[in-house]
Amino acid sequence: MAKILRIYPENPQENLINEVIKTLNNGGLIIYPSDTVYALGCNIFDIRAMEKLAQMKKIKLEKAQFSIICNDLSHLSDFTRPIDTSVFRFLKSHLPGPFTFILEANKNVPLAYKGHKTIGIRVPDHPIPQLIVEKLGHPIASTSIKDDDEIIEYSTDPELIAEKYEHLVDIVIDSGYGDNIASTIVDLSSGEPEVIRQGKGIV
Repeated sequence: MAKILRIYPENPQENLINEVIKTLNNGGLIIYPSDTVYALGCNIFDIRAMEKLAQMKKIKLEKAQFSIICNDLSHLSDFTRPIDTSVFRFLKSHLPGPFTFILEANKNVPLAYKGHKTIGIRVPDHPIPQLIVEKLGHPIASTSIKDDDEIIEYSTDPELIAEKYEHLVDIVIDSGYGDNIASTIVDLSSGEPEVIRQGKGIV
């Protein structure tokens, strides 16, 4: 049964954030808010948690394209090949923000990402995921929560999300209503920005 934690961006309680960190370190799955939609997240270095995340999305882990949530650009070199100054400037001018940037992966990526030529990086403009990553000490893996509704693509009500996922995740962070527009996906693997999916962010 998922535990619901009410954490608000204006004043995130440290003890509740610490509970989220403990859950992630123990291989748990969380649902958290972002600057776009609510998302599922887990410890990027916990292969079992990554497998659970893939099962929830009904895909094989090796086929999964889970974004990596960072709190700033300092983790880039951990996961990506060296990037040009112009690309770095482009990233810096758009982050934090509602974008997922596709970059070339390096050989040091976590086990769940081995064999991937590219990797998606997110730095949400939202204090809660930023604080989680900062306290955890490394990024988390993430995937957006889709809605079964044909009209509304993404779930926005954390209470309804909690009802749906209460037996599948360990923690649901209720931060009020979320957005229903996903991030804009921009492929930078060639060095030139190419919009793959238009979402909330404007390039």
